[in-house]
Amino acid sequence: MATLRDVAQAAGVSTATVSRTFNTPGQVAELTRLRVQAAVDSLDYHPNKVATLLRVGRTGYVGILVPDLENPYFARIIKGAQEIAHSAGLTTLVVDSDENPRRESELFSMLRAQADGIVLCSPRAIEQDLAAIADSPIVLVNSRHEGMLAVNADYQTAMIKAVEHLRALGHRHIAYIRGPGRSWASQMRLTGLALAGETFTDVKLIDLGGFTPRVSGGVAAADLATGSGATAIIAFNDLVAIGLLNQLALRGVRVPEQMSIIGCDDSFVAEFASVPLTTIHVDLTGMGAHALEMMSLLLSDESDSCPIEGQLLPTELVVRASTGPAPR
Repeated sequence: MATLRDVAQAAGVSTATVSRTFNTPGQVAELTRLRVQAAVDSLDYHPNKVATLLRVGRTGYVGILVPDLENPYFARIIKGAQEIAHSAGLTTLVVDSDENPRRESELFSMLRAQADGIVLCSPRAIEQDLAAIADSPIVLVNSRHEGMLAVNADYQTAMIKAVEHLRALGHRHIAYIRGPGRSWASQMRLTGLALAGETFTDVKLIDLGGFTPRVSGGVAAADLATGSGATAIIAFNDLVAIGLLNQLALRGVRVPEQMSIIGCDDSFVAEFASVPLTTIHVDLTGMGAHALEMMSLLLSDESDSCPIEGQLLPTELVVRASTGPAPR
């Protein structure tokens, strides 16, 4: 394998000149640059990217911290982020807190020591400490903090669309299953539901409380939902909606004839559920891509190009078989 010294000897220049040709080509005469490039091509030389990054105090790694890798929501975000990272010459370090606030804080500290920047997805524990780390290269996903870049979905409008759809089907008692108490997205959904309640005054909205954002959370909430008098349920996410479907089937409650269900996120499980889910579509891959684009700008000389307010992505209601007319 050719070395920097081999290239310098072949081009008849010093190793320092070869290094300047790679790092600051504008400081090298055109004829010299061409000689170095010819030597690089003939020797099939590849610069040591790791060594170059270390010289400028960078690792080339970007951390992505998520609450639950088993949740297809975060898998899609990571997919979009990795595509942009690859094209930007960055490597992603993905870690999973398993919905454990203490572990989230530990993993965040680990990533700060190893990565040039961190994409923080749906934080559960360290939101209260964001002000202390606002000067670090951090991009938030499904969260917001003054002075920090963020990528979010318009969940407030999404909830209004969901209530409007159910109301048009004749539902007047609609229950909502919340997610984690520290979830920014859950708070935005609640705000949207409050706005929907002010708009559609003939609809009664029932808050069933917070549940784990997994299938088990939907199972746990099912009996509470059926006992609430609601004829329709809006679930925090698609996994919770899947749990609802499973448990309601065991209880002999037919969907949508006796109970309508709306999920959120339009993850791949929504379309292939036992009853295909009506759900709120979010461009999850796009969320991850936007987050890494922002991070790439933060780590470059183009940080001033980052959008000050971040990105707020639109949402869309996708109607499938899990919603129908209210039972008489």
